[in-house]
Amino acid sequence: MRALSTTRVLLIVLAVAVVAAFLPFWFSGYILGLLTLAYYFGVFAMAWDLLFGFAGEVNFGPTFLIGTGAYTAGILDNLYQPPIAVCLVAGALAAVAGGVILALPALRVRGPYFGLTTLVAVLMLQNFIVVDASLTGGEIGLTVPDVISVSDATNYEIALWFMAASAAILFSLSRSPVGLILQASGQDAVQAGALGFNVTKHKLAAFIISAFFSGLAGGLLIFYLGSASVGTLVDITVGVQIIIAAVLGGRRTILGAVLGAVFLIAMSEALRPLGDLSNFVVSALALVVVLLFPSGLLGLLTRSRETV
Repeated sequence: MRALSTTRVLLIVLAVAVVAAFLPFWFSGYILGLLTLAYYFGVFAMAWDLLFGFAGEVNFGPTFLIGTGAYTAGILDNLYQPPIAVCLVAGALAAVAGGVILALPALRVRGPYFGLTTLVAVLMLQNFIVVDASLTGGEIGLTVPDVISVSDATNYEIALWFMAASAAILFSLSRSPVGLILQASGQDAVQAGALGFNVTKHKLAAFIISAFFSGLAGGLLIFYLGSASVGTLVDITVGVQIIIAAVLGGRRTILGAVLGAVFLIAMSEALRPLGDLSNFVVSALALVVVLLFPSGLLGLLTRSRETV
């Protein structure tokens, strides 16, 4: 990935997105639904990779930001039914506010202490959702009266181009001077500060950007599924899957997170006949890839292309 220029990578992403846009002509609604879900999870994983892969902040609770955005959008739609775009903007802004709240302890503590803070944030959000069932739907879940579309192809195209735009923005940011400063501060914040970089400002920016994309993708997902629940959006297990997708695709690559998300969802669906054993097999495969190929799936693909 480092050998490829930013412009060339973005052109490749655009070409892949254009080809993927024709998939509705070839695949059934069932396959399109799986890919739609994978694309949203890809955005979640890319946003997480920016925060951990570059800023070096160990966020064990990405679902706090996702759930905040999704439930804000869903609750607003339930109460007042404004245009979906208004709900999405509100969800994204609520997630940004949550990201700033998370950033405050991140600028004071390091390593496992911040990771513990993010886990506590997820548990607090789960508790709020369960306790305030009249507003959030509780354990049963929150059903929204509006959906983006009932067409599988339309939902697929929205998810595809949203993911492509998110990938282009996040990847460009990671290759910009801001991304380099984030990477330097993530590796050694003291040294980066000694060189004159404002580590606090750049890490806060990383939190805000990651929160924005997480919240917006969470809002889009709830209006795609038509409902939200703790198990589908906020549960710690969902957060672990997002982290695995980012690491599996290739940490500090941004784009690899999409490959990781598609791989996880495709394997989970292919191994569904195994029942509960499928989760073990998928996790074992992910572990093997991470151990044998530390650069992830994207690193493996680019390395293979270079050797040909």
